[in-house]
Amino acid sequence: MHGQRPKRTATPLRADSREALRAWHVQIGVEPDDPLFATIRGKPLSRDAVERIVRKHSATAASNCSTFRLKRVTPRVLRHTAAMQLLQSGVDRTIIALWLRHESIETTQVYIHADIELKERVMALTKPVEQKTGRYRPGDELLAFLEAL
Repeated sequence: MHGQRPKRTATPLRADSREALRAWHVQIGVEPDDPLFATIRGKPLSRDAVERIVRKHSATAASNCSTFRLKRVTPRVLRHTAAMQLLQSGVDRTIIALWLRHESIETTQVYIHADIELKERVMALTKPVEQKTGRYRPGDELLAFLEAL
């Protein structure tokens, strides 16, 4: 697979996905090294072509599902969604960084910041601070100090 950077990578697939792709390759008569998704000339799809396909199918989905109309779907959003699902499934962020081909593990940190469900699970583990509720009332000493400024 070729992404934004000119290096060859492999993306793991589930066994059922591999079998479906093998069957499709046999059906359309292509070789294993041919592009998985190709133009009519047999060349790999361009980034623009992938964006057009996603936009086309997003529009179809939006016409069949009213809540989908509010969604913004792009190849980048699909990539981000896959990363978030991996994170929520407990996959370590170093593995996610490798899968996404991030140069630095810190680039993957954005997914942790964006994961509201993860934040909610962490918050559920915390205990409330034992403190009286109500409005803060500063003492005379603090008020005298502030007035002296």
